[in-house]
Amino acid sequence: MFLAYAIVAVVLSLLLVFSAVPDITRDPKITEGLKALGVPDSWFLPLGLVKIAGALGLLAGIAYRPLGIAAATGVVLYFLGAVMTHVRGGDKKGSATPAAIMLLAVAPLVLGVATV
Repeated sequence: MFLAYAIVAVVLSLLLVFSAVPDITRDPKITEGLKALGVPDSWFLPLGLVKIAGALGLLAGIAYRPLGIAAATGVVLYFLGAVMTHVRGGDKKGSATPAAIMLLAVAPLVLGVATV
């Protein structure tokens, strides 16, 4: 189970970092869609930094499992909020990506709890 947690944590961490870069650099492809959903410009940097913090927490969870569990919980809640924002904004198609990441984030949460 530990190896499974470590693999999923690394994969999800990489995904989170790749997802954070467009937020931090304000990639127009991403920012225009988020602005259309009502996300203010001032939120892009903090949202990207939260993703990076989640990635770091998941990686630290390999050594200290409670931190990984907390980080995985935060990532699940973050992407639940993203799904809700897309649905509330009428962008049901756009909710598929954050929903998939949220479901992936459940794996290190479950594996982390199982290996405490």
